[in-house]
Amino acid sequence: MQLHWLDISVFVLFFLIVVSVSMYKSRREKTGEDFFLASRGLVWPLIGFSLIAANISTEHFVGMSGQGAGVMGMAVASYEWMAAITLVFVALFFLPKFLRSGIYTIPEYLEYRYHPVARSIMAFYLVIVYIAVSISAVVYTGALALHTIFDMDLVKSVWLIGFIAAVYTTWGGLKAVAWADLFQGSGLLFGGLVTMILGFRAVGGIGEFFSANEAKLHMILPADHPVIPWTALVVGLWIPNFYYWGLNQFITQRTLAARSVKQGQLGIIFSAFLKLTIPFIIIFPGIMSFQLFKDQLTAPGATTDQAYPLLIRNLVGPGLRGFILAAISGAVISTLSSLLNSVATILTMDLYRRHIKKDASGESLVKMGRYMTVVFVLAVCLIAPHLGNPKFKGIFNYIQEFQGYISPGVLAAFVFGLFIKRTPPAAGIASLILCVPVYGFLQWQFGQVAFLNRMAITFLFLVLVMAIITALKPLRKPKVLPVKTDFDVRSSPSVKWLGGFVIVITLALYILFW
Repeated sequence: MQLHWLDISVFVLFFLIVVSVSMYKSRREKTGEDFFLASRGLVWPLIGFSLIAANISTEHFVGMSGQGAGVMGMAVASYEWMAAITLVFVALFFLPKFLRSGIYTIPEYLEYRYHPVARSIMAFYLVIVYIAVSISAVVYTGALALHTIFDMDLVKSVWLIGFIAAVYTTWGGLKAVAWADLFQGSGLLFGGLVTMILGFRAVGGIGEFFSANEAKLHMILPADHPVIPWTALVVGLWIPNFYYWGLNQFITQRTLAARSVKQGQLGIIFSAFLKLTIPFIIIFPGIMSFQLFKDQLTAPGATTDQAYPLLIRNLVGPGLRGFILAAISGAVISTLSSLLNSVATILTMDLYRRHIKKDASGESLVKMGRYMTVVFVLAVCLIAPHLGNPKFKGIFNYIQEFQGYISPGVLAAFVFGLFIKRTPPAAGIASLILCVPVYGFLQWQFGQVAFLNRMAITFLFLVLVMAIITALKPLRKPKVLPVKTDFDVRSSPSVKWLGGFVIVITLALYILFW
């Protein structure tokens, strides 16, 4: 499909505004705290939009929308709606502890709670998973969208996306990313809303959509469903949710940069409310695309991952198409730049400063972060084109499956250590180390079992191991965590009320789409 001049104009104008504002706002980043944590000055609207923009990418527009069009239907919305509940708990219980300790990274917290070895293990895991899975998947799905909609060469699209993201990530760090997210998160929600409305018009209206797709509009699926059985909602799905939203560096980094505990909490609750809207602007269009273009999506060589791009290609006109393309591209680049900034933070703060140059100055840390960002972009652009291999069973499955190698172990170490004060360092380290072979064994021997159920089994086994180690050799006295004294740690009663409101809406949506 050829781009109209109006599409190109809107696309270029959008990115000129985004890049210019983000670079201007981050022009004075000199210290490690400036570059990696935006000088700890983010307020709740920036945090909320940044969380959504960082999270929503072509992983969703391609992968999640494709799953909605395929075997999962509306049930894939559990990743979004259960995330809303998870975010409320993160705001109330996780965030205050992290902010009071003044940490830069999540692995750093493990050093204070357990031992420096625990910090290094988690940092190493995150660097590998971010490069080989998370960042590569974002770049691949973004390139696939450009390839499907505009017939751009896949490899060239990969390098284009990587180059744009690297420019303002290396320039201004997290503050540049957060300001870009404000624009791109807003554009993303608006563009998705417009696409959904056009989809409703194309299928004959809301009533016709619900009537024709009744079988795909259920949240609860049979226990033998191959991807998301209802049993996975009991334990399995909570594991990647709590890991992703509470312990995942590239998400939590913008909350660690909050001006105060209250601003961080309000930002998280705001993002939880926005999460409730995502299934309507991403999964609904995927189902509509299957209704309209079933023959194309089921043709030999085709995949349901092409559902959303097909909808844009066939329903959206010039000008508006350029804006939606800019919003989707912005979502890709927001997520990519957030991931790049976070993996650079981990490598610089948890590995470089901790083990290589302990007396590194603030400016040298910023330089190292920028150098590493460029190196990571080059590595990712070499990996991404290979992720379309059919053996991965779709990009959404690829991401979730490989996260299982670390998320149960990290979550078990954090949660057990959070509630059981006398948990010894050996227990936390054991959880992190054993997760890889335990999950790998389950995938090897029980690959036919839904990966969420395998995550649940791994998590429960690791909790049992930690309980045994703690019972045999508990700490004599609980660890004392550091406290950042020059930081506003006051919360607000409104956080609890707003969080409760989000949970009530989420439960109502489950009842509506049961």
